[in-house]
Amino acid sequence: MSRKLEGKIALVTGGSAGIGLATARRFASEGARVFITGRRQTALDKAVAEIGHGAVAIQADAGKLADLDRVYAEIRAKAGRLDVLFANAGFYELGTFGEITEEHFDKTFDTNVRGTLFTVQKALPLLVNGASVILTGSIASLKGFPSFSVYNATKAAIRSFARSWIVDLKPRSIRVNVLSPGHTQTPGLDGLLDEETKAALAANTPAGRLGTGDDLAKAALFLASDDSAFISGIELFVDGGVAQV
Repeated sequence: MSRKLEGKIALVTGGSAGIGLATARRFASEGARVFITGRRQTALDKAVAEIGHGAVAIQADAGKLADLDRVYAEIRAKAGRLDVLFANAGFYELGTFGEITEEHFDKTFDTNVRGTLFTVQKALPLLVNGASVILTGSIASLKGFPSFSVYNATKAAIRSFARSWIVDLKPRSIRVNVLSPGHTQTPGLDGLLDEETKAALAANTPAGRLGTGDDLAKAALFLASDDSAFISGIELFVDGGVAQV
């Protein structure tokens, strides 16, 4: 059986943990040559060992344009092109309305919105015609969560980017889609919520459980591969149905 990304070059930002790591691992197992980015070298080293298949890690902060330039210079030198870009790097923290600080706003928007925009824009010279671009959204793009208004707004912006960019990129047939997780078991969620809260979220999800990194990775593979060749501009919710109820 042929692998779905055989011979493809893929970049996964925020690929050292959680959804990014699970996706990088699946891309590699399906034949892609995978590059990942992350901010912590120790986590990147561990991730590369786990991904295998010759994966390459580049330490970088997706919110810093100079870091992005360095990432793409290395990919150009080592691979010459990109077939798949998964702009997954993101940041979230609580910020209660009435107490939101300028620092909280800037950090969240710089990583999630500014970082995503320039991650994709700076990739354009490397992206082949017909490439697949995947943006990490969230059910927060359409649901309200307390103390998450800034984060929620960034994910609504991500959703809007995809609609506009498929028009901008029409001459190159580059597809852009949004992959929106629901409540997903990741190290980030562990740092934010206690076990009781996570159990309550699972109980309120029609599928009856939290998502896993691999749930998202399977959907990302679909969007990256030719299986979704006629799909562009959508927001694909991988959330156990929670955004629909």
